[in-house]
Amino acid sequence: MWILQSPHSGDNTQLRALAAALGWPVEVKRLVYRPHEGVLRLFSLASLKGVDLARSSPLAPPWPDLVICSGRGAEAVCFWLRRQNPKLRIVFVGSPWSGLSRFDLVITTPQYRLPGAPNVLHNALPLHDVTPERLAEEAARQEASVAHLPRPFTAVLVGGSSGPYLFTQEAARRLGRVASRIAAARGGSLLVTTSARTGKAAAEALAAAISVPHVLYRWQGPSEDNPFHGFLGLSDEIVVTADSVSMLAEACATGRPVHLFDIEEGRFAMRAERGGEAEALPPIGWRGRNIETTLFRFLINHLPARFSRDLRIFHQALTASGKASWLADDAVPEPRPPRTAEPNAELAQSVARIRELFGL
Repeated sequence: MWILQSPHSGDNTQLRALAAALGWPVEVKRLVYRPHEGVLRLFSLASLKGVDLARSSPLAPPWPDLVICSGRGAEAVCFWLRRQNPKLRIVFVGSPWSGLSRFDLVITTPQYRLPGAPNVLHNALPLHDVTPERLAEEAARQEASVAHLPRPFTAVLVGGSSGPYLFTQEAARRLGRVASRIAAARGGSLLVTTSARTGKAAAEALAAAISVPHVLYRWQGPSEDNPFHGFLGLSDEIVVTADSVSMLAEACATGRPVHLFDIEEGRFAMRAERGGEAEALPPIGWRGRNIETTLFRFLINHLPARFSRDLRIFHQALTASGKASWLADDAVPEPRPPRTAEPNAELAQSVARIRELFGL
């Protein structure tokens, strides 16, 4: 199989987890796209013209039996590969732009609002690579670096601007204050890590607002030194910015209490709660904090559902299930015991569906 690497780290985490669980020979193909790639995607063309071949991984025989991909830029490449190998199976993770029938399997989650279909697998959470064994191993690796800090540990997983929501410096300062309040009330400290989408100014504002003992890892690209899984393994509870569904899934997999932090200063959370019922959400406010976020809000409200994503649906399901709860700006959540970590059902059923594509 081939993995067509996505520009987004959260997507790539899902693809790697899926490939590892399948256990089949795999090659990772890094693709660099040209500016006009979006035109090929718009018309669902089978072409490599949107790829800068000189800067990308080679796409040459032997052709794969299976391609797993995410990110709509990969679609034209997948369809071109099927011309080279008509028996190729294509598995897309997320929400594709092209018609669903062009894929052998689409693995999706609630925020994408895809319809039911025989080739669409609706998972409750994104795929991830968090296991009890990995958490224990990574925690042991990081333990010496945080031995000087008082326990208990609150991990803080920081995302960034996403779609209709903007992670401002003020939101980052608010996160620093709220997380510090929790650690102070517990008599403990913070284990903080930023991510690929955390802007430099927001990271600086966050760091300045933290007022308790802590360690802060600033994301600098894929690295074996990234303490992300170690922080998860060492944590007693976890605060996650609600913009990142991947980090939310990884946090929930630990069984620790998970608190969603609303980067939009309250409005985000209030529209998502609705009493925990699985009812239709109202239209999202049309005006974002800049032109880009306003455009995303327009797409959510006016385009067919599958051409955008509404994170509020994911949050609603997560809070209704009891796996996470919203974090108030002015109160410290009551301490809760950890849940028993559940088996990775989403990964298991995704692997089973892919094996079925090959009659296994």
